[in-house]
Amino acid sequence: MPMMNIFEPLFLLIVLTAAVSVLTAAGFAVTGRFRRAGRIVTRVVIAAAVYMTIVIAVTLFSGRRVYRVAEERCNDDWCITVTGWQRAAAPGTDVTISLRLRNRARRVPMGERGTVIYLTDAQRRRFDPVADPSELPFTTVLQPGQSIMTTRRFQVPTDARDLGVVYKGEGGFPIGWFVITEGGWFQPPPIVALQPATASR
Repeated sequence: MPMMNIFEPLFLLIVLTAAVSVLTAAGFAVTGRFRRAGRIVTRVVIAAAVYMTIVIAVTLFSGRRVYRVAEERCNDDWCITVTGWQRAAAPGTDVTISLRLRNRARRVPMGERGTVIYLTDAQRRRFDPVADPSELPFTTVLQPGQSIMTTRRFQVPTDARDLGVVYKGEGGFPIGWFVITEGGWFQPPPIVALQPATASR
């Protein structure tokens, strides 16, 4: 679930420019001006290689983005917020995460497909939510301006420390491979840190 940023419109502009350039090269090739067409294609390939090198390099030197509880993240106009959490004290610990889903669009109903959520700890273990049909799925369509609350429950071992919530998109077009964004090539996905001071016990 990468977040919308200024690099996505830039990526779209670059793709549009490349497409126009390729079409222009094709026009030159059809009229027999192969040398000129070849120069255009070569420039497009070099520019694409430089751009992708920059995208990959940025992920190598950028740290993981850490969000706080109650800090909203939005993908286009669909937003999700970890509003709080509770950890049971008994063995076989349950962790319950409270979530707010919001559609900040003014006119268009919206849901979110392909979003997954899980917990991770200091040992980088992954804990998926316990299946519960009563919980609202992320694909729930929200009307413009509507927000709803839901929860996800996880079972984690008692030795799990420094818990964090990860939610991201899986499946679909991997836009993060081509745009400077959170959770790119070599970046771990953003995480919401669950600090002990924010827990309700």
